[in-house]
Amino acid sequence: MVLPGFLYLLINNYLPMLGVLIAFKDINYTKGILDSDWIGFKNFEFLFKTSDALIITRNTLLYNLAFIFVNFSAAIAIAILLNELKSKFASRFYQSVVLLPYLISTVIVGYLVFSLLSMENGFVNKTILPMLGHEAIPWYSDPKYWPYILVLVSAWKGAGYFCVIFLAAIIGIDHEYYEAAKIDGANKWQQISQITIPLIKPVIIIMTLIAVGKIFHSDFGLFYQVPLDAGALLPTTNVIDTYVYRSLLTLGDIGMSSAAGMYQSVVGFLLVLISNFIVRRISKENALF
Repeated sequence: MVLPGFLYLLINNYLPMLGVLIAFKDINYTKGILDSDWIGFKNFEFLFKTSDALIITRNTLLYNLAFIFVNFSAAIAIAILLNELKSKFASRFYQSVVLLPYLISTVIVGYLVFSLLSMENGFVNKTILPMLGHEAIPWYSDPKYWPYILVLVSAWKGAGYFCVIFLAAIIGIDHEYYEAAKIDGANKWQQISQITIPLIKPVIIIMTLIAVGKIFHSDFGLFYQVPLDAGALLPTTNVIDTYVYRSLLTLGDIGMSSAAGMYQSVVGFLLVLISNFIVRRISKENALF
């Protein structure tokens, strides 16, 4: 039974790792990957020597930290609320509604956001702001609003997926804990804070460690499609993945893009090790390994 899953991981996840050689070579298609010239760490220089290196690294880290905190908080809150529903039909209906945004293509999400924020016909500019007595805002030419917009869009799209995981953990909690708490006079908030959250803490820690491992990777669609690749927004929407993509389009150098991918993976791996070490020192039974 394990064999199909193992073969999938081997073919899809491990065999492509041989392509790490590309990060250290000056790829010449006539020579092939193995016979191309070895150039060491020169492909990594474009990430660190460019004037945008600090900006894209800052954006990538801060956005992902915000996504982890906001998405997980929203997902846990929604999971707790769904667990309180007594009707199975209502519970399944709302689970589907919450999960639906996660299944929508980011391209469609980008145009949904555009329908809200468009300067000419956007719902926010044409309906909501006039009701509040405000003038229309040029959302796609003013970068200061986009850290908040991207965090909200990420929470709307991603919280449903994490919600399903946390809900499964909550459903697995023995109801005798809650019955004993009711007998002792605990209110609903005390049950949540003293029973639900502590008992799903191992799942929260594991999900957080996995997210930390991807903290140098970005949702490409979120940062490229949702802002519609607007040049005026690059100071707050440009991250490592979008920067590498634009560089690849301009220069066509797959060696540099491979170097960026390797850099992201190595840093993410080290962060997982460090985070797991800290968790082991605090609570050994909750560590990932």
